Amino acid sequence: MDQARESMEYDVVIVGAGPAGLSAAIRLKQLNADINVCVLEKGSEPGAHILSGAVMDPIAINELLPNWKADGAPLTIPVSEDRFMLLSETGATQFPQWMLPACFHNHGNYVVSLSNFTRWLAQQAEGLGVEIFPGFAAAEVLYHDDGRVKGVATGNMGIGKDGQPTPNFQMGMELWGKYTLFAEGSRGHLGRQLISRFRLDAGKDPQAYGIGIKEVWEIDPAQHKPGLVVHTAGWPLDSHTYGGSFMYHMENNQIAIGYVVGLNYTNPWLSPFEEFQRYKTHPKIRTFLEGGKRIGYGARAITAGGINCLPKFTFPGGALLGCDAGFLNASRIKGSHTAIKSGMLAAESVAEELAKDAPAAELTGYTKRFEQSWMFDELYRSRNFKPAMGKGLWLGTLLVGIDQKLFGGKAPWTMHNSKPDHAYLKPASACQKIQYPKPDGKLTFDRLSSVFLSGAAHEENQPAHLTLKDASVPVATNLAQFAGPESRYCPAGVYEYLDATGNPIDGPAEGARLQINAQNCVHCKTCDIKDPTQNIVWVTPEGGGGPNYTGM
Repeated sequence: MDQARESMEYDVVIVGAGPAGLSAAIRLKQLNADINVCVLEKGSEPGAHILSGAVMDPIAINELLPNWKADGAPLTIPVSEDRFMLLSETGATQFPQWMLPACFHNHGNYVVSLSNFTRWLAQQAEGLGVEIFPGFAAAEVLYHDDGRVKGVATGNMGIGKDGQPTPNFQMGMELWGKYTLFAEGSRGHLGRQLISRFRLDAGKDPQAYGIGIKEVWEIDPAQHKPGLVVHTAGWPLDSHTYGGSFMYHMENNQIAIGYVVGLNYTNPWLSPFEEFQRYKTHPKIRTFLEGGKRIGYGARAITAGGINCLPKFTFPGGALLGCDAGFLNASRIKGSHTAIKSGMLAAESVAEELAKDAPAAELTGYTKRFEQSWMFDELYRSRNFKPAMGKGLWLGTLLVGIDQKLFGGKAPWTMHNSKPDHAYLKPASACQKIQYPKPDGKLTFDRLSSVFLSGAAHEENQPAHLTLKDASVPVATNLAQFAGPESRYCPAGVYEYLDATGNPIDGPAEGARLQINAQNCVHCKTCDIKDPTQNIVWVTPEGGGGPNYTGM
């Protein structure tokens, strides 16, 4: 393992073949076909790790690829109807359209599979000469002697669980760039390191996250309404916990259905996965699903804090794009259009610098372009949404209504988040235990059958990518004080607390231990965010591992 890594040099290295990274690559080639661009993707192919609701505002793709319809982009289902309902356990109140703020109106948008859209976007990038390397995970940031980012190194392949090379060992490779753009998605492994190293979040509100859990169903054609968009708030969550659902009717009698729970919830007994399963049993929801078949499952963290939590997204040698920075608009439940736009703005700044005899170390033009764009105006208008909803369903709804309906998002005040999501969790002894019903295998399911549908797979003989700073903390603190919340907030059954005989436990017991089933991981990053002791650190596994989403 002492051998030197080989290196390849590019004008621009992009980490992540999602909407942001691919849009940056496309825009660079549009501006100057001679710019040498490569994109690294840890998934087995572009789109394999992409999951979103999703309803897409076409504003950014109209700018990037105006001929997207003729070029076969998979945006074929325009939104036909919006419904927003407040659920009680057995009933529902549907809000009339005139009562809803503009952020909840989806006329002109499209119901899409973001994973399929990303595959199409990758084809457009490759057609322009962009080199995409799927199955290669960027595992390390490289720096020049003066501190500028130099590029990234891919992870070594073929390292055994014991940390020693196996017969399949392959040394990672260094990719150097004049600029390196990081577009890893929410809670990016390297993005998190860069934010810390360059103190990019200094003076900003703590970032706020949610976990989104999603299923794709084939349903009875009689219940299918292409373009129908349904959002709900309320049951099954209590009024103090931020969250809500989505149901989007796609083509081919398929629907995307999912649930988002803010990761600032306080009760360690809460399980976002089980809350989603309960939601599907509501009379207004189960009607769509009965007689149908679940065909897809996945989960992903969402960077939802908005502009108040947005870090400085440039640093010497590179920049953060998309959800790696936090450009998602939580009030609209949309981030793909802002991801695309952020990639375009970064690319325009890179092309501008590369055209100079002496390019600047930092892409200050990216920040200026952002501040002059429609994206800045949109995010500014939604700045109070997440802090308001953090005050509970009723007060939050009132505050959002005042801010959005009366002031159009430009109220003469700005609300703030006060602490990171992991700091909200209360001791288990101070909270009511939640008893969840057992899955019926028809509407509701367990984690393991769900993970199977995600296509998640990892090379099992590799070091665990879910690492612990201190191996004693889970039992001594998380289990003792918080009843082992990892076993509930993880949507993939990765974390299990077991006693000496191997039985599951949620409190102190003889021989208690934490078992980490890393092979189940769907790369949602929730553990890295919600762990109350911040003892769990998600690092990238071997490239090609993780979920393999299609139609998500």
